[in-house]
Amino acid sequence: MRIVVVGGGIGGLALAAGLRRHGFNVAVLERDTDVTATGGYHITLDGRAQEALRQLVPPKLVEQLLASSSALRLRDPDAFWDRHGRLLGYGPQLADSPSVDIDRITLRTLLADAVGEDLHLGQTVTGLGYADDGTPQVVLADGSIRECDLLVGADGTHSLVARHLAGGPTSAPAGIVGFSGRTAAENLSPLEQQRLGTRSGMVIAPRGAALYVGFLDPVGNAVLDAPDQRAAITSGPTYIWGAMFPESAETDSIRGLRGEELRDALLARFRRQGWGERPLEVIVKADPGSIAAFRFNAASSRVRDLAPWPAGRITALGDAVHATPPTAGMGAGAAIRDAASLLTHLREVTDGSCTLPVAVSQFEAGMRVRGSEILILAMRTVRWILATDTPLGAAVTAAAAPVIAAVRQLRRQR
Repeated sequence: MRIVVVGGGIGGLALAAGLRRHGFNVAVLERDTDVTATGGYHITLDGRAQEALRQLVPPKLVEQLLASSSALRLRDPDAFWDRHGRLLGYGPQLADSPSVDIDRITLRTLLADAVGEDLHLGQTVTGLGYADDGTPQVVLADGSIRECDLLVGADGTHSLVARHLAGGPTSAPAGIVGFSGRTAAENLSPLEQQRLGTRSGMVIAPRGAALYVGFLDPVGNAVLDAPDQRAAITSGPTYIWGAMFPESAETDSIRGLRGEELRDALLARFRRQGWGERPLEVIVKADPGSIAAFRFNAASSRVRDLAPWPAGRITALGDAVHATPPTAGMGAGAAIRDAASLLTHLREVTDGSCTLPVAVSQFEAGMRVRGSEILILAMRTVRWILATDTPLGAAVTAAAAPVIAAVRQLRRQR
């Protein structure tokens, strides 16, 4: 069976690694010329995503991944703060969490190594369709055509493959623009290092302004103590942060900036909205070159709306089908689970237990449920942020935060 995967992101590479491991003829067509040229900074893989990876890649690569990951069980519980840096509460204990955090670049690089020569960089797909005998085809920018028995779109939120299947876009802007960056813990003041701790934190303030600060340390908090196998690009305690604002003309004007100019514009926006300097230090001390803007896109969270096409010899997975805002930290993990599921069903085709159309149909049915699950979780936070941008939401948020902080302080004093 000849399989072409369009897109060499996490989901596409995970699928191709699994296909190659199990003897399939696979080719990944990726427009990037460098696998390290990828957006985002770290992703969370829960226990289900890790189990899926074990089905897709050899044990040695799993060990490399774990040696390059930061264990959530070694972190402090997540915290919630107000815009002045006052503590509002904590999330659940993480001591029993199987989840890990890993640099997106690290994971993509390791998966690309597993795919090897079956990954074709600098290959832009411009069209697709079928030959006269029903064989799927892709057209490349140089005019060449590739044929295959199964075509899989793993080409992200604005997927050409999924758009072809659905007859239009499979996601839409969620109403929020994000700005992400990296800040080495050692660059922060001792007081701010102590406040943030070895945890992730979240601030949701009036008028739709929010700030997520994640903690990543694949050295001190490594899942697997195997320095000789470590491939992480993060070499010490680092805060990976994401600022969020509702889409607007002002937000769009900031999106076009870069480096120090973008950092300064973000800080000015937060300060105009009454934020204290304490929670902004992580942005002040960020590496300007690491700051980037991105729009949150989301597919429908209804099962019936996902992959709304009849099963056939072209399919798609990951963000191409269930584009998910990063507010649940589950998008990449879901794409990996999609890949493992598709591999399982394709192996049933090769052993004769089902036909290709049946295998694809069963895969897409499971993917719809999986995608709906993570979208529901992610959109809760998106809606919460957007609710604070209404007059009532802004007033309630502004009034409630100092009360909650004061009550918590009184309890500590007792």
